[in-house]
Amino acid sequence: MKYVVLVPLVVCILMICANDGFASGLVLNLGPEEFVEANGVDIGVGTYSVPSYVDWNNDGLEDLIIGCGDGKVRVYLNVGTESNPQFLNYFYAQSNGSDLNCPPAGCMGCFPRVVYWNADEPNNLKDLLVGQADGTVKIFLNTGTDENPTFDGGTLVQWGQPGAKQNINVGGRATPTVVDWNSDGKKDLVVGALDGKINIFLNGGTDTAPDFFTRTWAQADGSSLVVPSQRSSPVILDLDGDGKKDILTGNTNGELLFYSNVATDIGPAFSGYVRVDSNGVPIDLSGTPRSRPFVCDWTGDGYLDVLIGAGDGKVHLYRNIPPGDMDKDYDVDFIDFALFAHYWQQTNCGKCGGANLTGSDGNVDVNDLQQFTENWLVGVSSP
Repeated sequence: MKYVVLVPLVVCILMICANDGFASGLVLNLGPEEFVEANGVDIGVGTYSVPSYVDWNNDGLEDLIIGCGDGKVRVYLNVGTESNPQFLNYFYAQSNGSDLNCPPAGCMGCFPRVVYWNADEPNNLKDLLVGQADGTVKIFLNTGTDENPTFDGGTLVQWGQPGAKQNINVGGRATPTVVDWNSDGKKDLVVGALDGKINIFLNGGTDTAPDFFTRTWAQADGSSLVVPSQRSSPVILDLDGDGKKDILTGNTNGELLFYSNVATDIGPAFSGYVRVDSNGVPIDLSGTPRSRPFVCDWTGDGYLDVLIGAGDGKVHLYRNIPPGDMDKDYDVDFIDFALFAHYWQQTNCGKCGGANLTGSDGNVDVNDLQQFTENWLVGVSSP
């Protein structure tokens, strides 16, 4: 009887979703820890890995870029597919004809992020923004092509008013990322640091010729936000679907912390944090490994996943379990439909095996069905 009632409702809501573009808040629901492999074994770069996932060679597939504890930057090209990335060998990013190198110290070598920094003519070229152990930040400009990047010797990024520039220095363990912090259409620079603060360098120039005039710090409850156990490593994006940029950061202790923006997208501010779970347990890598996260869509399914670099030199992968994926196979399909139907219209059943998607009321109702159907629609329409 449940199936007879449920199927017409699903069909109806599928039509509503398709016509009205129904969308819900995005949250991280991370599955169990995995390790990224190359040639069938766990990737290991020695110590203190810093991963990111971008299309290095413009072949339509995201590749794995890893900053290493020895100060070099490895590139693992994706030889698989969008939905099933695979890696074999690696090469080192090049600077002035030799391996790009940062002076390593303590728990950091290179902290690289691929960016489009300036307006290259005639084509825009990917550059490499690198945080260094001493707290400074360098930009390595691409002197090759966008399909085959190679870089100059790097220039220290500066900030300050015209005529009073100084090198950016956050005091140690610079972890930079580029984002439009104040939503004025220009790239700004957000840099984590050894002291746990998150530095904001606002761009007073243009988006294609950045010039950082002022330095502030991310705020929490009226004072500078300080990540517990220090060594902030921020990722900035909207993670709760409210249209405002949030902070996801690692720390010395190997945790993953989420700070929700309680202010506006133009003027972000924060209050407290939530420890992010993996398979229902807060992420807490053993020892004090210095977790350094990167958010990506690992398998092209439309959901955000998390890579974390750490002191063991490996790349820790946490894939996002879509809402409604009740058997936790990273796909909302007919097996999940059958499981959802089992709980349909039940009350006072807690999480109801994962069928209670829209709150903690313990009831499986039409609101949960709407959320389930949206994610099923995403699954069946994904490439």
